[in-house]
Amino acid sequence: MAEKDTVYSSKIKYSGVFSFKDFYKFCYEWLTEETGLTITENKYSEKISGDSKSIEIKWSGTREMTDYFKIEADVSFMVMGLTKVEVNENGKKIETNKGTVQLGIKSSLVRDYNGKFETTAFNKFLRGVYEKWVIPSRINEFQGKISSDSDEFLAQAKAYLDLEGKR
Repeated sequence: MAEKDTVYSSKIKYSGVFSFKDFYKFCYEWLTEETGLTITENKYSEKISGDSKSIEIKWSGTREMTDYFKIEADVSFMVMGLTKVEVNENGKKIETNKGTVQLGIKSSLVRDYNGKFETTAFNKFLRGVYEKWVIPSRINEFQGKISSDSDEFLAQAKAYLDLEGKR
């Protein structure tokens, strides 16, 4: 069985004016283009109450780094009180959204994801030796990359929301 270690887990929260459609697109494109993750949407649910919506979205992303290492990321959006509003931008009225969004990401490093070392007890022992003595620097390198990419994703999303809200 593959070994899976959670390397990064964090979330941001923003309340204000933003275009949810554009934010959703920005997050998807950033994750696929900047980190190379293959994203699948596992859940999308909307609850409408009056003129506001609550939306819950869950994505999972994977990327094979080598034939031994794989990155997995779980991204969750919680949008509460999403309403349509009109704002003036350069004298023009633009329809956008207002609400609260919480964005979280949990990233993991998966080792031996194909289970090549799981065939016998001796192979499991060899995997322990391999990870402890042969490749510990590679493991640290991949964990550092996962942490920095995940942190950068949240920073970019927060910067995007801050810029959107100041228009």
